[in-house]
Amino acid sequence: MTVKIAVLVSGRGSNLQAIIDSIEKGYIKNAEINVVISNKANAYALERARIHGISTVFLDPEKYDRDEYDKAILNILNQYDTDLLLLAGYFRILGNEIIEAYRNRIMNIHPSLLPAFKGLHAQRQAFEYGVKVAGCTVHFVDEGLDSGPIILQKCVPVIPGDTEETLTNRILEQEHIIYPEAVKLFTEGKLKIEGRNVVILD
Repeated sequence: MTVKIAVLVSGRGSNLQAIIDSIEKGYIKNAEINVVISNKANAYALERARIHGISTVFLDPEKYDRDEYDKAILNILNQYDTDLLLLAGYFRILGNEIIEAYRNRIMNIHPSLLPAFKGLHAQRQAFEYGVKVAGCTVHFVDEGLDSGPIILQKCVPVIPGDTEETLTNRILEQEHIIYPEAVKLFTEGKLKIEGRNVVILD
């Protein structure tokens, strides 16, 4: 059975590209990205999708109220028989209706070691706080802000001479590794949620 994936984006889509590449190279098997949806018309992630023959949709948030926008997303997800929803640099909060419809089937990548440094500019938060170790997290999405059960994490040491930009770039390199890995585990049926814990099955 092929796992049908939809991806929500707002920006350049480097994590989207990492997942596309992992599918095309056979690292992630029995999966396909059927649609990429953006709230930004000029998001380069849409162009990345088109290059690979993936359907794209721009949904203008100015034309909907909050609930209507979420319903429009749900309609598209249903049209494409979506099994797994990925957030890849999507800069909107998902409504509860979407979260409930895709409970434990929505993943997000966040550039910190959650639960530390939730929300926007996590790399800057970590850098300014003076941490010695930063990192990234793939987690399931729930109703809270970056609060869902953690699937995978990767540590990124802060090294002397780092700037916010250099730290951000090194974290991003690890995002491109662990996000496809988490998707692979999902498509292979190896993720089991027990309370707040995500168990990786053999």
